[in-house]
Amino acid sequence: TEMPAEGNATQPGQAADLRASLEAKEKEAAENYDRYLRAMAEMDNYRKRAARDKEEAIKYGNEKLIKDILPILDSLDRALHQASETSVRNNFEAFQQGLELINSQILGCLERHGVVKIEAKGEEFDPDWHQALMQVEAPEMEGNRVVDEYESGYTLHGRLLRPSKVSVSKGVPKEGEGK
Repeated sequence: TEMPAEGNATQPGQAADLRASLEAKEKEAAENYDRYLRAMAEMDNYRKRAARDKEEAIKYGNEKLIKDILPILDSLDRALHQASETSVRNNFEAFQQGLELINSQILGCLERHGVVKIEAKGEEFDPDWHQALMQVEAPEMEGNRVVDEYESGYTLHGRLLRPSKVSVSKGVPKEGEGK
């Protein structure tokens, strides 16, 4: 009869241990669930913040370019004002110099933002950078060279924005050469 008493004594101890273990696991599960909810909230906030940052980057991405263009606009305004004055109307050379200055300001502004003008005239024709509008006979040049540039081409950080529109020299046989 003593045996069952010993068995009963160990069962209440085991039950208490099991209860304590269960409480510890429930507490751990609650902490894990709380961490999960916080991580989900942080992820949601991150997504919202990233979307807002992207929207602002798109909205204000050209701000630096526009700030660079404003002084050029001021130069154009001054040139137009000067052109309207009678003393300057007869001085075409000064007006031309003003336009050249504005042109160089625009090119400088574009270069600061990664836009580079493609040099074409006299270069070998390259269909990746040049668009041939016509072929012309140019005895002073070897064949497949850019003779004239009608519209400048540009790259942005090495990527083609617009090809140069050009005329290309034909391969003209020199006198005395067979056909």
